[in-house]
Amino acid sequence: MKLFKITFLNHARVYTLYAKRVAASSLWGFTEVAELQFDVNDGVVIDPTEERLRDEFGDTRVLHLPMQSVIRVEEVERKGQSAIRDATTGESVVMAFPVPRRADP
Repeated sequence: MKLFKITFLNHARVYTLYAKRVAASSLWGFTEVAELQFDVNDGVVIDPTEERLRDEFGDTRVLHLPMQSVIRVEEVERKGQSAIRDATTGESVVMAFPVPRRADP
């Protein structure tokens, strides 16, 4: 089974997604990305970035990306961490929910 890591620019953010299919789109000037892969976490720990990407792209059958926005397409052995980063600083734009600290008595 082939797996691709797709890195692309979207609204001044760099997205990294994983998909089983990448091809030239039938729409001229676009790259077709299909069968997006998301982690399925049944446990207590939830990755906020993965949740945000699933909310944004979870119902997407085929994603047509303008060729100019695609930074890189890599064929990989296994899925890594999906990401949304600021295009200028490279910092993650999705932060984990803050955990309340216990007040010292």
